[in-house]
Amino acid sequence: MTVIQKIERWGDLHHAKWLDIIRIALGILIFSKGIAIVSNTAVLQDLLLQNNVFGFSGMMASVAVHIVGFVHLVGGLLIAIGLLTRFASVIQIPILLCAVFFVNLSHGFSALNSELWLSIIVLLLLVLFWVIGSGPYSVDYSMKKRQDINR
Repeated sequence: MTVIQKIERWGDLHHAKWLDIIRIALGILIFSKGIAIVSNTAVLQDLLLQNNVFGFSGMMASVAVHIVGFVHLVGGLLIAIGLLTRFASVIQIPILLCAVFFVNLSHGFSALNSELWLSIIVLLLLVLFWVIGSGPYSVDYSMKKRQDINR
């Protein structure tokens, strides 16, 4: 048994049912952020080009905004319904790390910077669900249960 399999097994055995409510809320929050990104692509591209933290060209900024929006939409939906939760969490983590360290931290580390605190909380929750998985109220669990019945 590999380390990853041991972590998955531990997460499956120690998952509290109330965490599923938090997982669903997290998925909805990330999905809604994806909708906001997709609906404001031009503004976000201009913001990326103004700050120019990453040295993006106009085309690269457009691609980055569209990728982040797509990953948030699909990943948020997967996390909310509990399908491939660990994978969906892992693909969100690099985006949130960039949001915390490059975007939100540039506005200052203060109690008034609510977007920074929200990004940090979402990042920590993504790491949590990467470890513990989706839980008993999820598509993953029902598929696993159905598979065990068919054996």
